[in-house]
Amino acid sequence: MNTTRRTLLGALTLLGLPLPALTLAQSKLLPLNTPGLDHLDVIVPDVEKTAKFYMGVFKTTLHAQPFQGGFRYFVLLGALPENRAVGYLAIGDSRGRGTYIGHYCTSVVEWRRDSQAIFGAMGEAFRGIGLGEFPGSTGVGGIFADPDGIEIQFLPAPDTLVTAAVPSDLVVGAQGLVSPLRVDNVLLQVSDLDKALSYYRVLYGHEAARDNNGRATFAFANGSRLLLEQTRYEYGSAQPRIARFGIRVEPFDRAMVADGITVLGGTVLEAEDAEVLRFRDTDGNEAELIPA
Repeated sequence: MNTTRRTLLGALTLLGLPLPALTLAQSKLLPLNTPGLDHLDVIVPDVEKTAKFYMGVFKTTLHAQPFQGGFRYFVLLGALPENRAVGYLAIGDSRGRGTYIGHYCTSVVEWRRDSQAIFGAMGEAFRGIGLGEFPGSTGVGGIFADPDGIEIQFLPAPDTLVTAAVPSDLVVGAQGLVSPLRVDNVLLQVSDLDKALSYYRVLYGHEAARDNNGRATFAFANGSRLLLEQTRYEYGSAQPRIARFGIRVEPFDRAMVADGITVLGGTVLEAEDAEVLRFRDTDGNEAELIPA
């Protein structure tokens, strides 16, 4: 919002006159009405290998969707109800694009009705705080990128598994190490924490916490968290990205699960919290298990 418009709105308020419809709409649309994080995806060169690894970690079922001559796999983070509202880890083919955590999704209440208006309100809000033009969605399932190029997806709440995804017989289900419950967190490494906070406050309101170590936390109603961290220089690997994701799981024997992940080909890492089990998967993507 520019200074002239801000002044006009202030004068209208003082005079008790009605505010323009767009402003009233923005106040309802932003910050988003979202339950929180629902799913995320990893982009890998061998989707079958990665699906087998995560099915070895998680005691759950696997679904698959035919996609561009191959399959996109979905590791469910819970039982699939009749309405198909369930969290999941999607596994997509990188097709030469490298290996990385692709996007995260926060579902939005009334997204089908309000998507165009929400993107419009976002664009105006970003311009008003000096973040430039918002390019909008890529046109693929509500996915767009923040100024660092980190991909975000909005879908209708509750988020549901696509109907084209059906049970897969790639591996036997329910044979993994831990029982998953939901997405717990996603860690974004950003180029400028202050500017990133300005951006994400438009989407989610004010952060729940910020520490002195260059990290901030957005907390959601479903218990999930979006973590923002200032990127630190590391030779050859310093770039904004989704650096890690965490899955909330049923309580587990940490030593046994750590050994199991190693047998599956993963690498167990140190974590700040002794109860959390952090690891790299067979593709090098970083994840963690957080006991309920």
